[in-house]
Amino acid sequence: MDKKVPFYLLEKKNIVRMILFTAIFALLFINLFQPFGSRNWYPNISDFKYFFFSSLIILTGMLVVVVSRLFMGLYIRRHELNYLQYAILILSEILAMSLFFSLFSRYLPSGGKERDFMQLFQKSFVNTSLVLLLPYSISILFFSWKEKNRLLQAQQDDDGAVPTHKKSLIGFQDEKGELKISIMLENLVLIESAENYATIHYINKDKLNTFLIRNSLKWIEDNLTKDTSLVRCHRSYIINLDKVRVFKKTKNGIFMELEAPDTPDIPVSKTYYNKVMEKFSRYSI
Repeated sequence: MDKKVPFYLLEKKNIVRMILFTAIFALLFINLFQPFGSRNWYPNISDFKYFFFSSLIILTGMLVVVVSRLFMGLYIRRHELNYLQYAILILSEILAMSLFFSLFSRYLPSGGKERDFMQLFQKSFVNTSLVLLLPYSISILFFSWKEKNRLLQAQQDDDGAVPTHKKSLIGFQDEKGELKISIMLENLVLIESAENYATIHYINKDKLNTFLIRNSLKWIEDNLTKDTSLVRCHRSYIINLDKVRVFKKTKNGIFMELEAPDTPDIPVSKTYYNKVMEKFSRYSI
């Protein structure tokens, strides 16, 4: 259970997809199965009004999930999340939503106060588990399938040939578009921002050399990192993942140690962490 949760489950776009899918699933579940005998609470209203009321209940309950995932987002900015912590998070969501639906069933519908609260809670826990665990499981399997397909496709593209990302010649232009230096990717270590300039660190004759070019790190990221092992890991750094030998987490954050001599530990900022891990999984095949 100490194994870390895959990065694709922590991506914002996938978290949003999971929440939306779960909300739709829950809405269909409560209207098709009508748990707790909820349709009998409002016997004199139309099916449309029941659908409207049930939608409000589901949306209110889903606020629990939204708040939970916001806290998760704050947590993973400073810490790694393992499977045990992820399971506890989901269990907390189930318990919180069960409590919400139990209180709603107990105090809002007519005759609700006559129902036993513990029985309501037990039924609510079972139904809420189905409402959350089924769409969660489907979403996780889908995200995992997509990621495996992406990695398999990347591997197939490289089969039978020397990986292009290791043999590419990277040409660096200045802000006027003039080519200033070309470096084999296998010799490129990192690129560091220096105000309106970028300092290129590369290996030549077993020594670390630097070259200063007038251009932004943003331009280099947009134009030179695609389909290569180069990735931006910080507002001040682009690194070559092939030169990374150690990922380490300290109280001051996440850092990478490079194999090149006389290079400092390079920080990985929260903004670029998911991008780094996604690319690392691709180029570590």
